[in-house]
Amino acid sequence: MRESNIREDRKKEHIEHYLGSTYKNDTLFEDVYVEHNSLAELDLDDIDTSVDFLGRTIRYPIMINAMTGGTEFSREINRELSKIAGKYDIPMAVGSQTIALANEDSHSSFEIVREIMGDDGIVLSNLNGHATVKEVQYAMDIIEADGVQIHLNPAQELAMKEGDRQFKGILSNIGDIADGIEKPVIVKEVGFGISPDVARRLYDVGIRHIDISGKGGTNFIEIEDRRYGGSGFSDIYSWGIPTALSLIECRNIGRHLKLISSGGIRTSLDILKSLILGADMVGIGGMILRKLMEDGPEAADTYLGDLIYKLKMLMVLTGSRNIGELREVPYRLKGDLRDLVR
Repeated sequence: MRESNIREDRKKEHIEHYLGSTYKNDTLFEDVYVEHNSLAELDLDDIDTSVDFLGRTIRYPIMINAMTGGTEFSREINRELSKIAGKYDIPMAVGSQTIALANEDSHSSFEIVREIMGDDGIVLSNLNGHATVKEVQYAMDIIEADGVQIHLNPAQELAMKEGDRQFKGILSNIGDIADGIEKPVIVKEVGFGISPDVARRLYDVGIRHIDISGKGGTNFIEIEDRRYGGSGFSDIYSWGIPTALSLIECRNIGRHLKLISSGGIRTSLDILKSLILGADMVGIGGMILRKLMEDGPEAADTYLGDLIYKLKMLMVLTGSRNIGELREVPYRLKGDLRDLVR
């Protein structure tokens, strides 16, 4: 079987097994206490949720994170997600474009995002840390990307029978990509978190945008395990750095570093707490995909609209007129998160 065919089958299996996954890790956002302000002296209409992202102003600090692409099945998912992203004027990242490097037939499943979001939408490419500068540029050209996510997924690869086993040289290669690509490069985990040491090493080779993608959301060890019908890896489903912990510990690596909080973002409180803890943007993936696949496009649209309304509501209840003021809201830590923060 051709490598591209294997990748097509795998992408569909990933979605199917994500929807069937049951193991739940903890983001530790519940261990972040934010105080209620009943005299905020604000009207709902005063709230400004706009932020700058990749040199552009967008209406909300939310993005639809990388999920899929490469098949007709994926194309329809990307079509519906990009409609939602366009409606709310938020960025969207496509799934890994590795398949697109070898199979031109797969391009339309990625191109649909740019077609629907138009020139004004922010669209991100996605490749792995082994990709060459030439491959990254090619992937970006396919969708006229405004930036690229370089994903780090060693835990997933090692749980995958056909996955990579070689991870040497990725850091220096990422440095080459950062030097060779004119548009922003975002390094992204796939659900196991970024440690402060990794963030510092990435910053030192020129990376200024990191998506921490912590533990608490999509669990690719479980997904790969389920693909083979076994539970050989069930004892390490809990592996990873919780999203809240990763965010706190990476936020002061460098003053020019921009952090995207993702990994188990499900509620408006998760978004609010991410921004209070230092995130510049919040990525949502699994939950909106689940809404789309299980309940349809309208439910996914409603889900995102509700998140946005509740975020504004919570900003009033913390006395925060805008995202800058929200980042100054005091908080306290409790439980496991307090114990783990260095």
